[in-house]
Amino acid sequence: MSQPPSITLHVLEGTESDGQEPSPDNERALHTSFHQLILEQSSLIEAGLELELQERDRESLACLATPDACAGAWPEPGQGEKHPSYSSASLQILASMPSRTIGRNLGAIISQYCNRTARLRRQSSRPPLQQLCRAARPSLRQYDLETDPTRATLEDKRRLLVKELLSVSPSQCSHMLLTMPLSLAEKRILRRQLSGQRDPLRQRTHHRAPFSPCGWSKVYVILGCRGLWYRLLSLLRTAQPWHYALKQIGGRFGSSVLSYFLFLKMLLMFNFFSFLILLAFVVVLQAVYPPASVSPQPFTGLELLTGAGYFTHSLLYYGYYRNVTLNDPCTSSPKGSVCPLAAPLLPYNLPLAYLFSIGVSFLVTCILLVYSVSRSFRESVGSSTGDLAIKVFCTWDFKVIQRHSVKLQCENICTQLKIWQLCHCSLQELLVEHRSRSRSRSRCQCLGHCIVMLLAWVLALGSVSGCVLAVHYFSEHMHMVQQEQQAQGSGRWQQEAILLVLPLVVSLLNALMPRLFNLLAMWEKQDSPVTQVYVAIIRNLILKTMVLILLCSQWLRRSVICSTEECWETCVGQDLYRFMVMDFIFTLLDMLFGELIWRLILEKKLKTKQRPEFDIARNVLELIYGQTLTWLGILFAPLLPAVQMLKLLLLFYIKKTSLMWNCQSPSKPWQASRMSTMFITLLCFPSFLGAAAFLSYTIWSVQPSETCGPFRGLETIYKSGKRWVLVLEKSNPNITWFAWVYQHLLENTWLMFFISVALIAVIYFNIQVVRGRQRIICLLQEQIANEGEDKVFLIEKLHCVYKQRQMLLSPSAGSWGTMEC
Repeated sequence: MSQPPSITLHVLEGTESDGQEPSPDNERALHTSFHQLILEQSSLIEAGLELELQERDRESLACLATPDACAGAWPEPGQGEKHPSYSSASLQILASMPSRTIGRNLGAIISQYCNRTARLRRQSSRPPLQQLCRAARPSLRQYDLETDPTRATLEDKRRLLVKELLSVSPSQCSHMLLTMPLSLAEKRILRRQLSGQRDPLRQRTHHRAPFSPCGWSKVYVILGCRGLWYRLLSLLRTAQPWHYALKQIGGRFGSSVLSYFLFLKMLLMFNFFSFLILLAFVVVLQAVYPPASVSPQPFTGLELLTGAGYFTHSLLYYGYYRNVTLNDPCTSSPKGSVCPLAAPLLPYNLPLAYLFSIGVSFLVTCILLVYSVSRSFRESVGSSTGDLAIKVFCTWDFKVIQRHSVKLQCENICTQLKIWQLCHCSLQELLVEHRSRSRSRSRCQCLGHCIVMLLAWVLALGSVSGCVLAVHYFSEHMHMVQQEQQAQGSGRWQQEAILLVLPLVVSLLNALMPRLFNLLAMWEKQDSPVTQVYVAIIRNLILKTMVLILLCSQWLRRSVICSTEECWETCVGQDLYRFMVMDFIFTLLDMLFGELIWRLILEKKLKTKQRPEFDIARNVLELIYGQTLTWLGILFAPLLPAVQMLKLLLLFYIKKTSLMWNCQSPSKPWQASRMSTMFITLLCFPSFLGAAAFLSYTIWSVQPSETCGPFRGLETIYKSGKRWVLVLEKSNPNITWFAWVYQHLLENTWLMFFISVALIAVIYFNIQVVRGRQRIICLLQEQIANEGEDKVFLIEKLHCVYKQRQMLLSPSAGSWGTMEC
């Protein structure tokens, strides 16, 4: 047979890829493997020429008869074919690419793990690569093209994989079976074959050295302990608070509505830690050692709303706690204080414990908040609504076997797909609307739109200022009316009812003003729904923040007015209690009229199937407002976190019931991870930092009451710490280290400054890491697009090589020499 001419292929570097930066991974093996593949394909012509002639005898005769038809059967690359019909060799090359073999081809997966097990045991018992069928090689990075047309069947590959798995340890075998991207049916087949081949070996081993009764008992004990451990894990998972309820909400309404309930759960955790610290170190000890009995007022039930009356002299408020030292070794006598020689180890100073418990609770809350903010930023990196393939093919959990769990998972997947479709459609509509507006708007229209937005902001800020002034003058008026009634000796019911008027007005403004802001948003007609949500949140936040700043200034001014007459700290605690209770009542009224009655009107009167939407932003802002009241009042009412916990528990079940019966998912597409990040950030910076600043100013600058509380008779709460530390140091020399810690660490303002800077730096670094990861994701997405273009270019070159091969196989091409693609 005549020697066929060799083919010299010149690959033009830079064609169709000019101006593209190299990929960040710089996978030289992948790029050079295609070039080597082309050269090896041309060098393998001699070995497969006779086989190719026998298989394509009829095609060669047809090409000799009609060479034009053969030339037209293989058009040049880039002629505009939408779906080119590649040859069998090109299709074989496509099937051997990493993107086609790994994760999609069952035989390739089995072959891949077969090779991995062989590398794992590091033995030389495997035959060399030249003896293996090339169809069993999963990637072009390591293996050559297949020249043998006889391909190994799936059973051969499975048999080879079972043989390799038998040679590794059972733990490694089970781990590799778990990590294989195969279906459960395929894994069952592999396990059945493994057990079938291991049973004869076990029988031989059992025949030679049978197990003793102790050995069998040991096996049974291990299996029983393992099953007990798995059951305990499942119980711990189901013991999480509201585990099934949260899954049910996420399945029916999606992750956006679920983020509200997860936020509520996080606030419940914060209050639980604060309440636990105060209960252990302050409340329980004060309950064990109560002060002198004061004749309590009779309980009438109105105290549940006002917080006054029977609750005034109770553990709920600041005025009930004493300035005593428990286990004090020095006793007072007419001749002076007498201290025994054998002093106890550490006297327990209740005012110091009161101050430090509040500080520790705020420190723990700050750490939890910083952790939550950083974790939320990390989770928001890869959040995307466009991964439809992942939602369709990778969302189902095959370990779910219970009927209700399967139903919840089906609802969850359907909700995710609906949200994806909603986001996709809204994005398209937004782009079309934005393009039409940008094309059709003139300068006058743009100027008119800017004027409308400016007027809307002026109206919003003006309404906020009017509300703040109204609250200021109304609170001053109500304070004067309250003093007049006390001077006239009015009835108890009338005096306590007047206390509810100011919280009623503030809660009414907080409930009505968001509706006005929604009307302004409809008038503005923002270009983006996300911008509309952010604008509404900012306006509501400005309203609540300004009202709270006004109330805090009035509470601090009350310390000057009431310090010589009554316990002003208890009055402030009662005001905060009433604001919390009234906020809860208005939340219930909003659910009653805004959700239940409105749903009945829509269904019965208007005969529509549409239901009220669950306003996530407004409900989350109400939670932040209530939590801010709790942090502001923790110094004046140590049990206020317990009241907030009770409020959140009731709110969860009531909101869940109202959501299931009366509401529907929001029509606007919400990205739950980004909105959760924003809500936690709002909770951290305006809410927590504002409350911490208010309490810090109260501790450092405001004089406490002279007749009540643990800090009575002192200039400031802060100066009391140094005084009590000196007393403790004199009472027991063994605790001088505590005085050193207080003087050099707690009183050191630079240390507090560095701690604050460190926390801010942690948040800043997390934000920068998130932004860096987002940039890396964008670069990787661009790299994927560039890799796809590179593969298309290389496939066209391979197609050109195969066309040259066909021309060389035809007799009319004997005089042709070397060609270039």
